[in-house]
Amino acid sequence: MDDKKDNDDKPLTLWEMLQSVLAAAFGVQSGKKRGRDFSRGKPSHFIILGVLFTLVFVLLLFAVVKLILRLAGV
Repeated sequence: MDDKKDNDDKPLTLWEMLQSVLAAAFGVQSGKKRGRDFSRGKPSHFIILGVLFTLVFVLLLFAVVKLILRLAGV
């Protein structure tokens, strides 16, 4: 019982925040984890990870499109 209380006070790990950002990006975040994020996470960390995820996602899409166009001979 004390473990649960101690766990509620700990800040989120980088891995937990990454999982939350990815789940939220794809729209599959559970209510339980969303509540955990609001109670234990810092908004600035989620904003930074969200911006980084978006940047990586856009760059990945750009690279895939460039590859496909190159393979198509355009």
